[in-house]
Amino acid sequence: MQLSNLAGGLKLPDGASGLDITGLTADSRTVQAGFLFAALEGAAVDGARFAPQAVEAGAVAVLCAETAALDLSKTLPGHVAIVASKQPRRDFALMAARFYNRQPDVIVAVTGTAGKTSVAHFTRQIFQMSGHAAASLGTIGTISPDGAVYGGLTTPDPVSLHAELARLADDGVTHVAMEASSHGLDQRRLDGVHIVAAAFTNLGRDHMDYHATMEDYFEAKLRLFKDLLPQGGTLVADPSAPYADRVLTFAADRGLRTLTVGPQGRDLRLARVETVGLGQFLTVEAGGRTLNVTLPLIGDFQVSNALIAAGLAIGAGVRPETAVRALESLKGAPGRLEFAGRTRTGGAVYIDYAHKPDAVEKALAALRPFTKGTLSVIIGAGGDRDPGKRVLMGAAAARNADMVIVTDDNPRSEDPALIRKAVLEGAPGALEIADRAKAIEEAVRRLQAGDILCVAGKGHETGQIVGNTVLPFSDHEAVKAALLSGEKQ
Repeated sequence: MQLSNLAGGLKLPDGASGLDITGLTADSRTVQAGFLFAALEGAAVDGARFAPQAVEAGAVAVLCAETAALDLSKTLPGHVAIVASKQPRRDFALMAARFYNRQPDVIVAVTGTAGKTSVAHFTRQIFQMSGHAAASLGTIGTISPDGAVYGGLTTPDPVSLHAELARLADDGVTHVAMEASSHGLDQRRLDGVHIVAAAFTNLGRDHMDYHATMEDYFEAKLRLFKDLLPQGGTLVADPSAPYADRVLTFAADRGLRTLTVGPQGRDLRLARVETVGLGQFLTVEAGGRTLNVTLPLIGDFQVSNALIAAGLAIGAGVRPETAVRALESLKGAPGRLEFAGRTRTGGAVYIDYAHKPDAVEKALAALRPFTKGTLSVIIGAGGDRDPGKRVLMGAAAARNADMVIVTDDNPRSEDPALIRKAVLEGAPGALEIADRAKAIEEAVRRLQAGDILCVAGKGHETGQIVGNTVLPFSDHEAVKAALLSGEKQ
C-alpha cells in the first residue's frame, strides 16, 4: 500500500507519497523490508529509541510524535520517511485499519470491570442462534463460528486486531463481539474498528497499577462511547450497575441511542427472577411482550451479563424476542463460575476468574444459595499489579465464605510470600498454602456433601507466571487431579 493511502491526512515528507509500505509494526524486532515502524512512547520506554534498529532491519517509514520528529530527522537516513503525528497511537491504529481494510459487517464491543468476557461470549452465541456467522474476541481468545479457540489478549495491539478482523471477514464471519479493555481504549488500540453497538457492564477497582485514579480508569472506559461509538450507534447498559448512571447521562448528552436492561431497564426489563436447579427462571418485558425464559447459569451477575448481551444483539439488528429466547441455550464462558466436578462425598467445585474484590464477592454470592454445607474459596493475587486490592480481596473472601485458603496466583517478579501476607491481612483466619496445586488438593479433600468450593483467580488460564517464566498450570487440571485422587482413597 502506498504511504499516501496509509497515512490518511497526515503530512508526508516531499517525495514520500508513493512509497510502498509492505507492513507495519510498533515492535522493532518484527520489522521487515518495506515496513512502517511506529515509534510509540510507552510508560517505561520511548519507541523512538528503537527507530535506528527498525531502519536497519528494513523500515522505510517511521511514525512518531511531533516532539520526536526533529530529533529523528537528524539521526535517521535521508531515505526514511518520518511521519509526525499529534496522536501517534490513534494514527497508528487507523493506519492498521486502512492497511488491512476488511472487517466483518457487524461489530459490537463491551467494556467494564467485570463481565466483559461473558458478555462477548454470550453475544456471539446469540448471533449464531440468530443465523449469523459470528466470532468473539477477548481474554479467552478468538472463538470462531466452528468453536475453534486461539489467541488470548483482552484487546490485542492494533496490527494484530485489524489483521484478525480481516481474516475473520475473509473466512465469511459477518458478526463479531469483542471485549474493550481500559488499556486497549486508553492506548487507542480499537480506533478504526467500525462499531455499531457498545455495552457497559460495571466499574470496580482494578488496574490501579496502570490508571492513576478511579476517575482516570472510568474515563478510559468512557472512550468507547465518546470516541468509538458513532452517532446513530447503540449504547447498552444495566442502570443498576455501578457507574452505569454516569455512562447513560453521557450518552444522553451526546444524543446516542440507549438500550437499557435489568430490573430498572426500559427495553429489556427484568420483571422476575427465580432460582431453578442450576439455572434461573426469568420474566423479561421486551417490546411490549412478556417473555419467560430459563437461563442455564447461576448468579445475579450472569443475569445482567446475559441481558446486556441480548441488548447488544438487538442493537446490532437481532429481533428482541429472538435475542431473549436465545438466552435459554447459552453456555458459560470457560472459567467463569464454571462447574468443574463433584467429589465422591457430594461436594461441588467451581472455577472462576475472579481476581478483583468485587468479582470475588459476586462469585461467592452466586454460589451461596446452592451451598447446603460449607462454602470455601481459594484465592491469591497477582504480582506486579495493583497491590492495594490484595487486602480487599482477602476481606471479600472472608466476608462471603466460611473457609478461605490463600495461595499463589501469578507472582511474576514479586516475592509470593509477601503477596500472600497482604491477602491474609484481609482474611486473618485463612489457611495459607503456597503451592496452588496442593491448596486445591487440600480444599477438595475437605469437601463433604452439600459443600461448595470456588477456585478463584485464574479461570481459563493454562500457565502460572513466576518471575519471567510461564509454568504450565491449569486450575481445571489441578481440580481434576484432586478429584481423581479423592476417588482412589
